[in-house]
Amino acid sequence: MLAGVVLWFARDLPRPESALDAVRRPSLTLQDRSGQIFATFGDVVGDSLRLTDMPAALPAALVAVEDRRFWHHFGIDPIGLVRAAYINATSGRLLQGGSTITQQVAKTLFLTNARTLRRKVQELLLTIWLERSFSKKEILEIYLNRVYLGSGAWGVDAASRMYFGVSARKANLWQSAMLAGLPRAPSRINPRTNPAGAMHRAREVLAAMVDTNAITAAQAQEAIAQMTVAPNQTAPGWYADWVAEQASVLLPENADFTLRTTLDRGLQDAAEARLAALLDGPGAAAGVTQGAVIVLDPTTGAVRAMVGGRDYRSSPYNRAVLSRRQPGSAFKPFTWLTALEGGLRPDDTVLDAPLKIGSWSPSNFERRFQGEITLEEALAESVNTVAVRLLLQYGGPKAVAATAARLGIADKLPNDASLALGTGEVGLLELTGAYAPFFNGGKRISPYAIEQAPHAGPEPVMEPELAYMMARMMGAVVTRGTGKAAAVAGRSVAGKTGTTSDFHDAWFIGSVDGTLIGVWLGNDDNRPMKGVVGGGLPARLFHDIAAVIR
Repeated sequence: MLAGVVLWFARDLPRPESALDAVRRPSLTLQDRSGQIFATFGDVVGDSLRLTDMPAALPAALVAVEDRRFWHHFGIDPIGLVRAAYINATSGRLLQGGSTITQQVAKTLFLTNARTLRRKVQELLLTIWLERSFSKKEILEIYLNRVYLGSGAWGVDAASRMYFGVSARKANLWQSAMLAGLPRAPSRINPRTNPAGAMHRAREVLAAMVDTNAITAAQAQEAIAQMTVAPNQTAPGWYADWVAEQASVLLPENADFTLRTTLDRGLQDAAEARLAALLDGPGAAAGVTQGAVIVLDPTTGAVRAMVGGRDYRSSPYNRAVLSRRQPGSAFKPFTWLTALEGGLRPDDTVLDAPLKIGSWSPSNFERRFQGEITLEEALAESVNTVAVRLLLQYGGPKAVAATAARLGIADKLPNDASLALGTGEVGLLELTGAYAPFFNGGKRISPYAIEQAPHAGPEPVMEPELAYMMARMMGAVVTRGTGKAAAVAGRSVAGKTGTTSDFHDAWFIGSVDGTLIGVWLGNDDNRPMKGVVGGGLPARLFHDIAAVIR
């Protein structure tokens, strides 16, 4: 009779010997330029470690907090069940579970979380099989290498690398305690999602280790004093998504892959924090609800930071890459370069005077005209009439569009004189990258993020002396023109402001000591802002980000 019941429950059991082969999604792990993990996709598994590879504190911590009688019971612990039932009954809430580590291995490897009698009986059968097939040390190794510990990490080695930046081989006492405390609620109390909760749980584990004489009270106190977890930070989601999309063609089939990227996490965090502070403060008062930031190396094209909006969790749409908006006067450098290539020089004079093209009369922001001024002053003060005259004099919209395309603008541009005032729509990453030749001696770059991926090297697209002239004129924009708010004391800053009609978009693209920063502010629904110009909030945001670059 009993044998028949057992056979009935066991009829659809998985084959235990085959279940040790994990079925999981291949993982993509992204590292920043220093080698620290900042994002994972799929399921991350580290090295498979033996107990002898781990610090003794790690398995001791797990046994202390999960199954104190692990070394003595036969897989099922009646004493532990009674103790857990008593504690839960007297406290009025669920404080302890009665499952042993062996039972948890059986459940994790072979079964679902369904709360049915069939599943519970199958768990007991598999538990007995595990205890008969493996030694206690092997069962503990299986658990530590296969348990889910949050944020896509399976096993203590993957979790230790993800949360602490070291292999579990080198985990110290408090790190071992924190890892051992995660199986209870891996998604809720891991150091990425809840640093305070992870530290609280680690202290509970250390107390359990003291109770089981695994460590002394003094060692526990020392570990608590050393415990530190970085404040909860939002992963750079826009950057990670952008990289993952590009990485799809590089990934081997059904295999884990780790990519080193160009991300500078310090710059990324600073750019996110400063954009959020601006939008919450002066931006809110000025009717600005969104923004985007790009930081890149103009000599190589390496993207150091990418902020695609106000908050990734509420809106993962990447405005730095996907949005197309009018750049306004931030487009003027391409017109000025076309004029330089036509023979004009920064100190040559150009005419700022009323101009009419058919029924269109471009006007200056200040509603005044200065007559003859130098080409440099015209860019510094962003004079619209000069921009249109230069476009018409040096080949028209097709010539200027060709210059922009040569430097990296891939979007289709309008074929009329309004192009001089930035009426074509471009992306922030695209526009920032196209400024690189002005600051790297005249070479076009292709913005990239994956170090292992092939990418186009710098390509000469203008004479170096013309690049120097452009950088000089954009330096005047900051020292005495529309971009004064972008200046950083003691630093070499140059760039260009951009504002579209009716204040729909505001930009500042520029360089600080050889690093390019692009800023866009606006609203997703294209609502006009309250008088926001490129030389105002965007230049201030540029300044705030530039100040942290060393």
